[in-house]
Amino acid sequence: MQKQNQLENILFLDIETVPQTYSYKDIDVKTKELFDSKVRFRLNDENTYDELYERNAAIFAEFGKIVCISVGFVRENNMERSIRLKSFYHDDEKTLLIQFKKLLEEHYNAPFHVLCGHNAKEFDFPYLCRRMLINGVSLPNILNISGKKPWEIKHLDTMELWKFGDFKAYTSLALLCHVFEIPTPKDDISGADVARVYYEENDLERIARYCEKDVSALIQLFLRMKGEELVADANISIVE
Repeated sequence: MQKQNQLENILFLDIETVPQTYSYKDIDVKTKELFDSKVRFRLNDENTYDELYERNAAIFAEFGKIVCISVGFVRENNMERSIRLKSFYHDDEKTLLIQFKKLLEEHYNAPFHVLCGHNAKEFDFPYLCRRMLINGVSLPNILNISGKKPWEIKHLDTMELWKFGDFKAYTSLALLCHVFEIPTPKDDISGADVARVYYEENDLERIARYCEKDVSALIQLFLRMKGEELVADANISIVE
């Protein structure tokens, strides 16, 4: 298979998550009891349950929810590459999961299609699967790894590629973009601000723009790790 076709068969993605309620005091008694049980080993004089909920609820699929899924893909015409970005975002998580599933089933459902993210094997892919099942959405084939052999699972992870077999280190997307000298636009929010922007400002579009920039950076990192040229900013567009 030619390199061009291999690249065009990859769907790059990133997700943004928030706690299911903005604060610890707002969760029901049973959920609070189960959250306390899950994080009790982190409880100390410096970490209260309220603080642990604020910092960690969004990263647990049982206590968080997805508010945005941004995807990107590369196209090549007349030897010039372009990146197209698209976001699925909604207050109703099931709605955006169904929309994302539709994209996967209609356009990324062949054996040669691949999903790629940064730390996605540890976070994005399992989080998506867990939230789909919780919302009663059946898993699309490319996410359903049950019973598949390792070589049948079409998932790439740029953090895993960077490890080269080293299992002890986490390397952020921001750090890799820095060392590879990939320009990344300064943003007015960070991952730590997503819950505040969602619950206090109700600004899903702002979250989507932030998420799309991460997907764009992810694609550029993937290209650099393959020894290829970056896509020019002028050739990066958003599909509404």
